[in-house]
Amino acid sequence: MIEPQRALAQVRTSVQSELTVFLSMQTQFLGEIGSELAPVAQAMSAYLLDSGKRLRPLFAYAGYLGAGATEDKAVIKAVASLELLQACALIHDDLMDGSDTRRGKPAMHRQFENIHKEEGLSGSASAYGASAAILLGDLALVWSDQMFHSAGLKQDALVRSLKVHDEMRVELMAGQFLDIHEQALATSSVARSLKIARYKSGKYTIERPLHFGASLAIEDRITREALTSIYSEFGLPLGEAFQLRDDVLGVFGDPSTTGKPAGDDLREGKRTVLMAMTRERANSTQEKIIAQYFGAQNLDSVGIEALQAIITETGARQHVEDLIEKLTLTAQDALNRDEIDSSAHALLDELTSIAVRRSA
Repeated sequence: MIEPQRALAQVRTSVQSELTVFLSMQTQFLGEIGSELAPVAQAMSAYLLDSGKRLRPLFAYAGYLGAGATEDKAVIKAVASLELLQACALIHDDLMDGSDTRRGKPAMHRQFENIHKEEGLSGSASAYGASAAILLGDLALVWSDQMFHSAGLKQDALVRSLKVHDEMRVELMAGQFLDIHEQALATSSVARSLKIARYKSGKYTIERPLHFGASLAIEDRITREALTSIYSEFGLPLGEAFQLRDDVLGVFGDPSTTGKPAGDDLREGKRTVLMAMTRERANSTQEKIIAQYFGAQNLDSVGIEALQAIITETGARQHVEDLIEKLTLTAQDALNRDEIDSSAHALLDELTSIAVRRSA
C-alpha cells in the first residue's frame, strides 16, 4: 500500500491538473467575450493554482475511497470543483472582513483596487475593487457548478450527490451570515462562536466533502446513510477543531507562514471562540485593554502584544488548545469502524493531522 503522504500528494497533483485544464478552457471563453476580461482570468487562475492545501477535495476523495470505491478520473474532477467553492467563500470573506491579504498576496478586492489605480481609471478604486471581488466570487461559484456537472460522472451518481452538494453550499452561506451577524452584536458568546465555526468552516471543509464522496460511491440508500452518519461522527468534531486552529493562527500565527498580517483577526475584531473565551475570563482591567485595542483598524504591534498577553493570561489560548485536542480524539475514535474501507483509514488519519497540526 502507498504511504498516505504519497497517496495524498498524488491526489493533489491530479486535482491541480484538473483545475489547470478547466481554468484554461474558461480563460479562453472569457477571452472570446473581450480582452477586458484578461485580468479576471489571470487573477482567478493565479488564485486557484498558485497555492492551497486542497483539503476539501482530499477529504471528499478519501470519503469516496472509504466507501470501498476504486479510483476514478471523473470523481477527481468532481471533487476538484470544491476548490472553486472554496475560492468563492474566501474572496467574499476577505471583502466582508476588509482583509488586505490572502496567502501573502493582496486579497482579490485589493488586487482590483490596485488595478484601478495603476490604470488611472475613473471613479472610486475601492468600489471598483469591491465590485470585482463580488463578481469574481460569484464566478467561482458558477464555475464550481460547471466543473462538477461536466466531470463525466454517471447520471445516478450525479443525481445522488446533488442533495449533499446543495446542502453544503446552503450551510456555507448560512455560516457566513451568522458570522457577519455576530460581528454586529454588542455581546460575545462561546456557544454562538462555536456554531459559526461549525457552519462557516467546519462542515464544508470536512463533514460535507466526506458525505459528497460517499454519495458518489454508494448506490444503496441505507448503506450510504450508515456511512455518512459515521463520517459525521468523524467530520463534525474535526471540522470544529480545524476552525479553532484557524482562530489560534489568526492571533498567534507567523505571517510568513499564514500569509496574513500578524494579529489580523484582532485588527478585524473577529468574534471567534478564542476571543469569546477570553472575554468570559477577563477581569475589568483586561476588559478595558480589550475594548481599547480589539477591532482597531490602526492596531499596531503594541496593541497586538497586549491582546495576545491577555488571551494567554486568561487561559483562553490553552483552553482552545485543549478543546482542539479533545475534538481531535473524538474524531479519531470514529475512524475505528469497519464500515470505513481499510484503504481510507490511513488517509483519513493523515488528513486529521494536517487539519489540526498545521501552521497555516
